[in-house]
Amino acid sequence: MMKDSYKNVPNRTIRSINNYVTDGLVPGDFLTAVLENKLIEAFSRADAENLNAMEDIVRYIYNEIPMDAWGSEDEVEKWIELRKKKNKE
Repeated sequence: MMKDSYKNVPNRTIRSINNYVTDGLVPGDFLTAVLENKLIEAFSRADAENLNAMEDIVRYIYNEIPMDAWGSEDEVEKWIELRKKKNKE
């Protein structure tokens, strides 16, 4: 269930984050930059809706997804590989 503190985040963005977490699906360039902690890149790739919701998106990632799933390019790559491997089992 979506918490009120994330109400500004577009549903498509929440779905992309959740698909990444659950299935290791690579999100678009914007969300990948957010997950990798690349601030300038994330802001430059965000559309108007996501730009407006940036604080809530970051809060959602910080509070709602595993810490192992974000933080750097290496962490994101490891997460994707781990999820794909688990989904094959």
